Amino acid sequence: MHRLSRMNIVKLCCVSSRPIKRNHTLLIHRDSFPCTLLLPLMASLSAFGVDMIALSLPATGINLGATAGDVVLAMSAYVMSFGMTLLVCGPISDCVGRKPVVQGGCMLLVTAGVGCALSKSPSLFLLFRTLQGIGASVIGIAAVAIVRDLFNGETARAQMTNVVLAISVVPMVAPMVDVVLPAHGLRAIYVVPIAGGLVLLAAMSCFRESAMVDSSVRFDPATIVGNYRRVLRHPACVGNILCNAAAAGAVFACVTGSSLFFSNVFGPNAYGTIVGASSLSIVTGAWLNRSFCGRGASPGQLLAVGLTVSTIMGLSLLLMALVGDKSAVVVVLILVGVGSSFGLSSPHVINEAMRPMPEIAGSTSAARAFVQMGGAALSSALVVALFDGHSLLSTAVVMLAFSLLAVAAYLGVVLPANASPWSGQMQARFRRRDRDLL
Repeated sequence: MHRLSRMNIVKLCCVSSRPIKRNHTLLIHRDSFPCTLLLPLMASLSAFGVDMIALSLPATGINLGATAGDVVLAMSAYVMSFGMTLLVCGPISDCVGRKPVVQGGCMLLVTAGVGCALSKSPSLFLLFRTLQGIGASVIGIAAVAIVRDLFNGETARAQMTNVVLAISVVPMVAPMVDVVLPAHGLRAIYVVPIAGGLVLLAAMSCFRESAMVDSSVRFDPATIVGNYRRVLRHPACVGNILCNAAAAGAVFACVTGSSLFFSNVFGPNAYGTIVGASSLSIVTGAWLNRSFCGRGASPGQLLAVGLTVSTIMGLSLLLMALVGDKSAVVVVLILVGVGSSFGLSSPHVINEAMRPMPEIAGSTSAARAFVQMGGAALSSALVVALFDGHSLLSTAVVMLAFSLLAVAAYLGVVLPANASPWSGQMQARFRRRDRDLL
């Protein structure tokens, strides 16, 4: 072991081909498999199809002779396939492991990217966009689950922060890539997911399975239902999942309402700018999370700050709407504030949602992502449905409601669950498991 310590190695959890009675360890050279770089790549690929390719869809539709409805349908197909695949692929990764699931997702992403680039008809393009959403969904689920498989404690929270950063960076660079690549042809935009999928597929050849797979567990509908039943019955998981989804809903309410507000001033192109600004603020919040935790601040304290800031931003926007103020500067500051608060709190909440049941981390990751997408979609729909055509009142009401829901989920579900005797016993079990891994 002394000799190995001079080779700069990392301990990772390994999977046996038999039902595991005791965790084994696998030594991997850190230089040959930089996991800290692999996980952000996986996370960014899962977000690419929505945030980057979406900007080129109108021009692509014109190039294919598609109607506006066809373009909307292509985007909807991606989002729907992404969301529905989550609920199936999460339990699959628990049963067969992360590696085969990610490899399958990469091959699907590459194939779908080539198909989108070469499509000559709207129907064919729609098919490949659906497949692209499935591939991206598989990769995104695995990224969060692998963090739980390989890391514990503060290291896990730091890696989860990197994943949040990677997802948030994509919308920031989307407008730039959308300007540069179409100069070489509209279909050139699909080179990025193809190249990313190939790089990730090559990197996975060096990856040894991280999940603790029990070969006696069969994948069937009963397994899927059983896994999600366990997630829903665990109060800490449910509380953190709801808290994260509500916080995301507050952000999307602000983004949607700000876009409606600024479109009257700057035109319909304001949406891309608003999304980019929001993503930049989330990145800033995640960066602050990592910086403050490195200086001794606890994740719980940062979570409390994040939820408080989001609520204050909602109250401020509501007051602004009630008095009839339409200051663009204030709206931008509120947008930055709510985005930063989400970046500050989300890594901790996601990590805590994943921690209780590592053996079904894939299912928990899928449930978390699905509920978050649902919260974001619901808040945006409410803002649009209640919009009066000129004020920010609907944005303020929905944003504040979701911020308060996040606070309620944390205070009413997470904290009581963490304080219960049952939770103490489970945490002691997790600590024993973590010691066995080291």
